[in-house]
Amino acid sequence: MSSKPSLSLIGGGLVGSLLAQQLARRGFSVDVFEKRPDPRMAGFAGGRSINLALAERGLQALRSAGLAEEVLQRAVMMRGRMVHTPDGRSGLQRYGVDDSEVIWSVSRGGLNMWLLDAAESAGARFHFGQGLVAADFDAGRMRLVDAGGTERVFDAPVLIGADGAGSTLRSAMNAYRALGERVEWLGHGYKELEIPPASELSPELLEHGGGHDQFAIEPNALHIWPRGGYMCIALPNTAGSFTVTLFLPAQGPYPSFATLPDARAAETFFRHDFADLLPLLPRFGTDYDTHPVGTLATLYLERWHLDGRALLVGDAAHAIVPFHGQGMNCGFEDTVSLARLLDGNDPAEAFAEFQRLRQPNADAIAAMALENYVEMRDSVADPRYLAKRELGARLAARAPEHFMARYRMVTFTHLDYAYALERGRAQDMLLDQLLRDSSDPAGVDLDVAVATLKATLPPLPALRRGR
Repeated sequence: MSSKPSLSLIGGGLVGSLLAQQLARRGFSVDVFEKRPDPRMAGFAGGRSINLALAERGLQALRSAGLAEEVLQRAVMMRGRMVHTPDGRSGLQRYGVDDSEVIWSVSRGGLNMWLLDAAESAGARFHFGQGLVAADFDAGRMRLVDAGGTERVFDAPVLIGADGAGSTLRSAMNAYRALGERVEWLGHGYKELEIPPASELSPELLEHGGGHDQFAIEPNALHIWPRGGYMCIALPNTAGSFTVTLFLPAQGPYPSFATLPDARAAETFFRHDFADLLPLLPRFGTDYDTHPVGTLATLYLERWHLDGRALLVGDAAHAIVPFHGQGMNCGFEDTVSLARLLDGNDPAEAFAEFQRLRQPNADAIAAMALENYVEMRDSVADPRYLAKRELGARLAARAPEHFMARYRMVTFTHLDYAYALERGRAQDMLLDQLLRDSSDPAGVDLDVAVATLKATLPPLPALRRGR
């Protein structure tokens, strides 16, 4: 242990606590400073979505922490997208080929607390109620303040920032040396609502909505109400409720959050555009008027580190919009990569290699998350999209070594995000070519299509999946 540097982590959220566990297991001396109180004592108050989509990349990181089985026992499986059309119909679009390829709805607060326990068991030390005020990178010290305003100085020769999209450490690093920061705002916001457990709804509503035991609607799906330009989604919680998120333009003509300033205006909008969803939201007025409108943006940095003195990981380095469900999964993948690189290497070399390996993949998933917003709110109900999706599924069944839908590459394998982006675009061009003369996948000669696929694209790399 004496040959390994002491590490100070800023942020004890999901990525910070998992990284602390990964590093402590490797024998590093790890101190974590978190501005909020310990959620295991004070209760979780993250101020963001209460559930998250856990996929293979995140699961693999949790396996390495010995937490995967515990987390999955408290998660809800989601087989695919349940698409709700304006006329009240719904249908499931599977994410994968079968139930071996699913994603999981997991509690943000619960997961954070399990990770804190795991990190402490591995030897990491947590200091709650300690917010970063300033960092002296030349002297290797930082100044922290507690809730009462008392300031303290800590030695911190190596700092790692896992303090999220609004990272205080990033601000300090950028003031010391420009990081090339660029923030691209989406121009759309979000507001969270809730479908309560079935026991809190009337039997008539459950019969109409197809209630499932304690859940008011199908529990094993991510529900989408796509409306072209905006949408609602709903993720299940283990207690039987659903977290519903409305995504709308922040400004502009109706509908936008600017034109729907209160529950009264929003309810009229919902009665017209989400008529089947509104009856399942008995606390709609209270939720709409009391829940804030969240902002959405993508963060890009040219530099993630200051030689071996400071590094940013997770959302602090590469925050993305949530529409591919990969923000947490990408951050968890960061922790595995960084812990491996730091083990036996000088921090400056490890940090530089970490950025070299991870930055192209962070940029790729940022691009795919933006594209997936358009797909979710519009394309999932578009006949052309559905035709390409069906033909892609047929090609994947006939030639699995040459074709895999991009979503499956991102969600169910460990292939680099950058590869998935490039391969997905090449496959999309091929599907457009094959459907050039017919919009019906059944009209495409599958033998010719497979031959064209194999002549056009090389085989997929060996797929790495955790089981």
